[in-house]
Amino acid sequence: MKHATRTLLQCTAHAVRSALALAAAAALAGAPLAARADPQGLLETVKHHTTLINTVPDNGDQNPYAIFVAPVSSGSVKEGDVLVDNFNNAANLQGTGSTIVDYHPDTKQMTLFATIPRDLKECPGGVGLSTAMTMLKSGWVIVGSTPSNDGTTNTKGAGCMIVLDSSGKIAKVISSPNINDPWGNMAVVDNGDQATLFVSNAGFGVGGADGNPPVFKQATVLRLDLDLQSGQAPVLKSETVVASGFGAQADKGVFLVGPTGLALSADDKLLYVSDAIGNRINVIEDPLTRDTSAGVGRQLTADGLLHRPLAMITTPQGHLLVTNALNGQVVEIDPAAAKQLYARWIDTDKAQTPPGNGDLFGIALTPAGDGFYYVEDDVNTLVLAK
Repeated sequence: MKHATRTLLQCTAHAVRSALALAAAAALAGAPLAARADPQGLLETVKHHTTLINTVPDNGDQNPYAIFVAPVSSGSVKEGDVLVDNFNNAANLQGTGSTIVDYHPDTKQMTLFATIPRDLKECPGGVGLSTAMTMLKSGWVIVGSTPSNDGTTNTKGAGCMIVLDSSGKIAKVISSPNINDPWGNMAVVDNGDQATLFVSNAGFGVGGADGNPPVFKQATVLRLDLDLQSGQAPVLKSETVVASGFGAQADKGVFLVGPTGLALSADDKLLYVSDAIGNRINVIEDPLTRDTSAGVGRQLTADGLLHRPLAMITTPQGHLLVTNALNGQVVEIDPAAAKQLYARWIDTDKAQTPPGNGDLFGIALTPAGDGFYYVEDDVNTLVLAK
């Protein structure tokens, strides 16, 4: 009886070992399949970084900031063109750039889209084109100004929003007490005959950058609702502060540090804000319909791979891509899971420490959603990651 029991145990052990071996073999056989699984995010699919053009126009403007891909062909702009504006003039003074250039992917050439007078009287403080820029389906281009007279915040003005036609000519200027240094890339809902713009304003309370400038928790996100009639310049129907209390600070190196990136969820029910001072991404609920400020909203994710988050876009998967100001990385975030997925180096210039520090500003998705454009402002170039 003991012998029979031992034999049964031996057979059972052999069966278990065989099962484990088969499981291990199956796991190894399945490894290549796992490697070929669908990517978790957009950054995994990016294989190449191609420098497309030097963005400096004939007048010498530099420091490319905003990027926007044209949604339509209108005037001098073709659908798919990449508009890039400049924050600095030829003397490299911040808040004094006045040009928008147009990169044409079909010809791989660049043309000058607009030169805006530096002393534009309707714009408080003049002109220094910021990261706030969009082109609507109706062909109108709207760009923010965060101006300075000497390249520092000591002489900064409140700025404005400038409306240009599709040939680059000024149609109107929007200024109000709610607009004070429109700073970050805009989130936009464009229905053709109506459009809603979200823009951050980082100038409230901010003064000079000497010494150790204080942080003012007065930065806002402003909603601008526009009415668009055929052939007529956009009419501002209403303006609403939907978020407030974000930190902003004068800075000698980068002029201002404040909320920069704005992006909407696919259903437009959530507005994501990159809070550079707080080193976090926050969420504002019901941005299209709310009639009061949500304050700073709720925090989605903070720290980790984020190093002073700046410009931000939404990928076709619903993820967020955020450029870092303090290194040359872009970070991908899954907002549904409130999870930072990974960071990828897109600027490894070792002239800065860490590499790429201070080089990344604007970012824009390609029309096909298979890559993104970005600028390296230290060398004034537009780059395609795909």
